Amino acid sequence: MALDALDPITAARVVLVLALLAGALFFTFVSMTGVIRLPDVYARAHTASQADTLGAGFGLAAVALTLGWQGASVKTAILLFFVFVTNPTAAHAVARAAFEDGNVPWTEGDERR
Repeated sequence: MALDALDPITAARVVLVLALLAGALFFTFVSMTGVIRLPDVYARAHTASQADTLGAGFGLAAVALTLGWQGASVKTAILLFFVFVTNPTAAHAVARAAFEDGNVPWTEGDERR
């Protein structure tokens, strides 16, 4: 079914869902690349908490928009709230544990790559 066969509200909703999914894929890919390529636990925790939270947020927003006004959408919105709270908190806990363990942050010119 082509977008021109849909009413304007449904077509806009489909386009918005696709845009949200594209954003989710982009930020998830950025997070994955950052975790693989960045040099130390602090930078990896930073990219994992920010980019992964945005990727999950856009993905869950797309799911909620796809479902419409249902009970499942409310549960998706609650899940989105918990992702926004727990991902940065977990990254902070990982970084603090690394600091307390004696891991020194990477600096420019450091050979630990």
